[in-house]
Amino acid sequence: MSPARILSSRVGRIALWAVAVLTTLTLVLTLAAVWTVRRAFPQHDGALRLPGLTAPVTVHRDDHGIPQVYATTAEDLFRAQGYLHAQDRFWEMDFRRHVTGGRLAELFGESQLETDIYLRTMGWRRVAEQEWDILAADTKRYLQVYADGVNAWLDEHDGGRASLEYAVLGLQNSDYEIEAWHPVDSLAWLKAMAWDLRGNMRDEITRAALLAEGLTRQQVEDLYPAYPFDRNTPIVTEGDIVAGVFDQEAPVSPGREGNADPGATDTAGAGGGAVTAQPIDAVESTGDAAAARTVTALAGGLSRLPTVLGAGRGIGSNSWVIDGDLTDTGKPILANDPHLGPTMPGIWYQNGLHCECEFNVTGFSFSGLPGVVIGHNSRIAWGLTNLNPDVTDLYLERVNGDRVQVDGGWRPLETRTETIRVAGGEDVTITVRASGHGPLVSDASAELRDIGLAPPVDPAGSPAPVAATPQLAPEPSTNSEDDRRDGYAIALSWTALRPGRTADAIFALNTAPGWTEFRAAAAMFEVPAQNLIYADTDGTIGYQAPGRIPVRGKGDGRWMAPGWDSAYDWQGFIPFEELPSVLDPPAGYLVTANQAVIGPSYPHMLTTDWAYGYRSQRIHELIESARDAGKITVADVQTMQFDNRNGFAPTLVPAVEAALTAGDPSSLARSAADLWRDWDYQQPAEGEPDTDDGRSSAAAAYYNAVWRHLLLETFDELPEEHRLDGSDHSYEVVRGLLGLPGSPWWDQTETEVVEGRDDILWAAAEAAAGELARDQGDQPADWRWGRMHTLTVRNQSFGTSGMGLVEWLFNADPVAVSGGGAIVNATGWNAAAGYEVNAVPSMRMIVDLADLDASRWIQLTGNSGHAFHRNYDDQLELWRTGETLPMRWERATIEAGAAQTLTLKP
Repeated sequence: MSPARILSSRVGRIALWAVAVLTTLTLVLTLAAVWTVRRAFPQHDGALRLPGLTAPVTVHRDDHGIPQVYATTAEDLFRAQGYLHAQDRFWEMDFRRHVTGGRLAELFGESQLETDIYLRTMGWRRVAEQEWDILAADTKRYLQVYADGVNAWLDEHDGGRASLEYAVLGLQNSDYEIEAWHPVDSLAWLKAMAWDLRGNMRDEITRAALLAEGLTRQQVEDLYPAYPFDRNTPIVTEGDIVAGVFDQEAPVSPGREGNADPGATDTAGAGGGAVTAQPIDAVESTGDAAAARTVTALAGGLSRLPTVLGAGRGIGSNSWVIDGDLTDTGKPILANDPHLGPTMPGIWYQNGLHCECEFNVTGFSFSGLPGVVIGHNSRIAWGLTNLNPDVTDLYLERVNGDRVQVDGGWRPLETRTETIRVAGGEDVTITVRASGHGPLVSDASAELRDIGLAPPVDPAGSPAPVAATPQLAPEPSTNSEDDRRDGYAIALSWTALRPGRTADAIFALNTAPGWTEFRAAAAMFEVPAQNLIYADTDGTIGYQAPGRIPVRGKGDGRWMAPGWDSAYDWQGFIPFEELPSVLDPPAGYLVTANQAVIGPSYPHMLTTDWAYGYRSQRIHELIESARDAGKITVADVQTMQFDNRNGFAPTLVPAVEAALTAGDPSSLARSAADLWRDWDYQQPAEGEPDTDDGRSSAAAAYYNAVWRHLLLETFDELPEEHRLDGSDHSYEVVRGLLGLPGSPWWDQTETEVVEGRDDILWAAAEAAAGELARDQGDQPADWRWGRMHTLTVRNQSFGTSGMGLVEWLFNADPVAVSGGGAIVNATGWNAAAGYEVNAVPSMRMIVDLADLDASRWIQLTGNSGHAFHRNYDDQLELWRTGETLPMRWERATIEAGAAQTLTLKP
């Protein structure tokens, strides 16, 4: 054999050997990965031991991993629920308690230190500890046995055996050890809920920031138009407070009509948008760069806090309840779909809880919290949407060391120290200060402490500010006494920072047999304040506005208030009996979709920052149309929940078409605008070219691109972080401007010519056509809304890690999504950033009070929190296409549909 052939043969053998080694290595790594993933999968069949039970508990799961739990006592029931939540979702529970406790740095190191400082400053966990002392004895017992169930599971699971996330965490934080679950961990989760649903704090900061950026008060007011009561119906249409009680049949008191004008002064406030005298012209008077930086820093710092439910104007909800006189069964139908941020796993956990006691309930729970938050028992059903009252105020405080100025004198600040553990680093100790209004959130970062040098306020006639110290210590700051400034600080007053009884309310709702008991439960549902809708098997429907909502002295909560003047302090809270309530309305149905709760005659100030009623009005139209066509069915309601009609398109499309006609559009823009001929204003994700869905999807793609470019072109005066996001708030702003073709808002600041309305509409249409041609081809009929409006459901803790492999492990693949912002199928997106979905109907539920077994439900992803488990994202495609699953109720039906049965034994 020649040397060449010998060499070739050896090379070939080496290559074969290398291939074999690589194949073996790949196989070993794959098997190791599969083993790592699968070893955390829980046992859902057979039998397991759960110490502390008094009798066996049976758990039936359907194909989607939804458990129906059957126990003898309430204590056994909630012990089992804690065990099941831990089986399926413990990493989520553990991550949530680190968020609420300001302990993220324990998991992820120094990168989370600033977030922890903010959270420790607000003190969510401390308030939860205080709540424990005021809860009912039964509630404490249920929370304790729930924690015992979680801990029984933890006794046999740690590290990668608990969840894949712990295996990944161990690569950077090998010292982390899971600690036992405490009942207060469950209560603290309610604070995270309240934070994400806190109301208008974002708007309050934005108004101040825009003034600091140099906009005038009138320009800012232009961006916050009044609620359109003439077009969009509030939740409660009649009634008044009589002798300290809201009476839905009482005539409106004379002399209180018209208080919704944002310019009104010295009024008592109004639920529909009336305001009291403005507190201070604050930021407007300076407009300098330092002031702008200060307020923007507050917005930026708080925006970096984890949004466990999701935050922003897209965060809302739909719910409605229809009387039996209008349904095909003669009994009510109740529907609910809360709009929250998309997360993997989904925010909700579906379960049924049944025992030989007072608990017999099915619905949506939160992992980490016992009971059912939204659902039905054997007698009643209930749903929630965010009432969105103004429950936060920012106060500018004058401070000197650890003193704060009030009415010309000085009072001590409350102080405490907090120690933050940092994975891979040294512990950090901070000092938290609080005034009588609340924690000084400006102590949470060096940026905000710079307020002492250039405070964003200069109220006429106020005392001179106290002396300010010189240069700040460099970042990263530890919030030490050495780098805090005398001068000014910002305090946060927020209802959730006072102990409340919302945990009591959850168990009371779960067991309420009728309207009276339902309202008693609602009276304890203090934070977050939610619109509660109701239906029962007797045929009654109703609505109740609950919540701890402040009564202000001076000021209206829309602008930062001067903390040194006690006239601006909260005077108390609106009594529960005076909050709006409706029982069996004459219309035969009730709709809540974050619109105004009640008209401008209502004497209490709820908020001025409602959603503007586009979703709620469309639901009214759908119900009226279905009623006119015959009796309403569960299937009709499911179709309503997936309605994709854009409520602003009928206003904007003619204006854009007129601008194109008056100008000289390109052939592409003309062809694109032809898509709108006979458009039904629906926004489906996909569809074939020759179908109605295909034509509607193409039209929607072009419309939304025009809408986005219109906002960017028109509001170029606004800083990037405060651009209009395209929500129904933006609808109302642009609606007003369309009637003002010469408004200065149309003029672009960086051009030498003066643009008008039609110039900007034309430019937006051309820019949109060019964008879509570049991204989807030059044939407008082939464009699709779903190619741009996509949803990627990301794991909350590792989903944005920046490491491709880790993100692949935990995130779902992108999917095309129908709907849009301010649409009933509310798949929200931020027009300032792009078309990707950032808020979704996190679940959909339809309860048939005539036959609970005929009820339907779905959630965004799946019941399991374990990556690669078959129930991790098995509901996503059904959710995306508007489908639902049977919400089984009768035990015989549940057993017939059971795919797995687990017995938990003492």
